[in-house]
Amino acid sequence: MSLSWVLLAVAVGLLLLGAYASWTAGRLDRLHHRVESSRASLETELAKRAALVAELAGAGILDPASSLLLLDAAHRARTAPAEEREQCESALTRAINATGTDAEPWSGELSMAMRRVQLARRFHNDIVVSTRDLRRRRLVSWLRLAGHAPMPATIELEDGS
Repeated sequence: MSLSWVLLAVAVGLLLLGAYASWTAGRLDRLHHRVESSRASLETELAKRAALVAELAGAGILDPASSLLLLDAAHRARTAPAEEREQCESALTRAINATGTDAEPWSGELSMAMRRVQLARRFHNDIVVSTRDLRRRRLVSWLRLAGHAPMPATIELEDGS
């Protein structure tokens, strides 16, 4: 085997490695964008649910204790700092379940809002798991294809699912 064949084999190997790295980096970038957009979607659904609960609490349909419990939980969920957000959102879910908010026409809207939160959280967590799986591959970490992007985190809420 001559030197030219060895150099050709090395060049082809490097070309294939470069193509794989480029494709993987692009895929990783797209996944990171999907994580960001799914997180934003989840935040939107959580805010809508909290607003709906606050509106229900102020409508005068429920007893005063239930209204106060829901209003407090909704306010805490909306104003919670990032490190306490999951606990406050879970507390809102528990408050909704504890008060038995089945007043018409609110029950349908509230159950839909709860369902949208569940779906948005599941969708977000699925994308996070896919992103983490790709980032844990040896070649991705060796070539530092994720750059300095933080490892995405799943969202764990009590959302009735």
